[in-house]
Amino acid sequence: MNLKIRELCFIALFTAVIAVLSQVSIALPLGVPLSLQTFAVMLTGIILGAKKSVIAALVYLALGAAGAPVFVNFGGGFHRIIGPWGGFLMSYPAVAAIIGLGSDAGKKIRLILALALGAVINLSAGTLWFAFVSGISLPEAFAAAFAPFIPAEIIKIIMAFSIGLPVRRLLKIYSRRNAIYN
Repeated sequence: MNLKIRELCFIALFTAVIAVLSQVSIALPLGVPLSLQTFAVMLTGIILGAKKSVIAALVYLALGAAGAPVFVNFGGGFHRIIGPWGGFLMSYPAVAAIIGLGSDAGKKIRLILALALGAVINLSAGTLWFAFVSGISLPEAFAAAFAPFIPAEIIKIIMAFSIGLPVRRLLKIYSRRNAIYN
């Protein structure tokens, strides 16, 4: 994949967006925090498309694994990726790819379906990993890591769709107008 400077800048920008929005979180009683991390990944997928959003998600994970304080509550380190919340983190490249493909397709219904599928994949991966690492049953993990997040994920999907599509359109217009400088 041969990326232009502008594309690399957008990848870096959205890696930073994921890191910043990860800090907006609310602790929940059963241990898994509610954050805007997944919203940021959704937005990244919509705006950057499949390939570039996957790179942004991978860079985000690499930064966090290396110890940069980019995860929730300014956390960092590989132990966060293999810890109880790691399943959510590990799903981000797949979630970004699915949502990016939905966005790249150019059909609103495909994007909505991709957003819903991305949310289900994220919650499922997070729940399964949480159960595995915590040594709890799947019903307990579902109660802690899936069910409480369904309303928030619906809101995130609506917000990402409402914000992401107009921004993607603006970036396409900007890129066409400035194609002479590429």
